[in-house]
Amino acid sequence: MSDGPTGPPQPRPHDLPDASGLVVGVLGGTGDQGRGLAYRLARAGQKVIIGSRVAERAGTAAAELGFGIEGAENAECARRSDVVIVAVPWEGHAKTLESLRDDLAGKLVIDCVNPLGFDKQGAYVLKPEEGSAAEQAAALLPDSRVTAAFHHLSAVLLQDPEIDEIDTDVMVLGEARADTDLVQALAARITGMRGVYAGRLRNAHQVESLVANLISVNRRYKAHAGLRVTDV
Repeated sequence: MSDGPTGPPQPRPHDLPDASGLVVGVLGGTGDQGRGLAYRLARAGQKVIIGSRVAERAGTAAAELGFGIEGAENAECARRSDVVIVAVPWEGHAKTLESLRDDLAGKLVIDCVNPLGFDKQGAYVLKPEEGSAAEQAAALLPDSRVTAAFHHLSAVLLQDPEIDEIDTDVMVLGEARADTDLVQALAARITGMRGVYAGRLRNAHQVESLVANLISVNRRYKAHAGLRVTDV
């Protein structure tokens, strides 16, 4: 006797899609965080395109990093990529995304920008009108699928060729399960790294803000601290 209607099996939390064939663009790829992410993903076998406002600058950075990374002007980078990581400075975040709205339409966008200010006491948190950098991105890119991830990574460790594993978890936020699963899978391409679902975009502010605390940790202990989530 049947217990009731059955549907397709539900995905389990640790079942992730194959992200190996995706072309990943990195806007702000000539900055420290962007270069680090581009290097790690390309080193893992991902096809990566670095974007910059100036194509020549992107090309120079790509050549320095190697692993088949290409450089392009931001709009071309966005158009040629399946997934686009936004790693631009907070000061240029809104203006950059506004200018690329059409080029990013239909793309999976991963925002890793941390709205922070700095003074003599160190880093402190800024709160955008929209609530977070990720929510600002979602408001500016209505035709894109915006997620948030890769906030708590040390650019120093990412760019160090002597380090084989990046021992950290990546908090992943977004509105659609398929999108956050894909971002988690992309994070898992980097040796030692794991993507962990951490809620919807409305929860992005505290994830972005935690970077201010990590900066304080790193200054006190002269470290490159990351995060690990236990019991998951």
